[in-house]
Amino acid sequence: MSSTEMENLDDSYNYSGFWIRMVATLIDSILMMFITMPLLYSIYGASYFDSKEIVLGVPDLLISYVVPISATILFWVYKSATPGKMVMKLKVVDAKTGNPPSIQQSIIRYVGYFIAFIPLFLGVIWIAWDSKKQGWHDKLAGTVVVRSQNNVVEDVDFSEA
Repeated sequence: MSSTEMENLDDSYNYSGFWIRMVATLIDSILMMFITMPLLYSIYGASYFDSKEIVLGVPDLLISYVVPISATILFWVYKSATPGKMVMKLKVVDAKTGNPPSIQQSIIRYVGYFIAFIPLFLGVIWIAWDSKKQGWHDKLAGTVVVRSQNNVVEDVDFSEA
């Protein structure tokens, strides 16, 4: 991306802070629960929610882990946002180009959440005081979360000079 394009990107977007990102995460979590809980209930019944087991079987593994992880990564790659981020008008983009994150960046970003959570959520809280509002997962993946200044999600065309 040329320096002019970077300046235009900087003029149209702001880095997204801690609280708006937490609201987006809450929306995503609630949405995922509305999808997964009825499926798990229909397969395992009410006893599923009282179980001490981490995983009750292949359907549980798929519904509780594989589908949510895959969906999150695919939303980042193809939409630059999860549904919660879309509602809040946020986009996850490559920190250097402003393009949607690659599959590799998205996987690193997801794994980075675990690293960010380990020391008392410090890697997530880091968003609050970082100049680019990056959590550790963003720094590891080379991504930033941005919001359009006019609060409308816009597609950025980097081919125009």
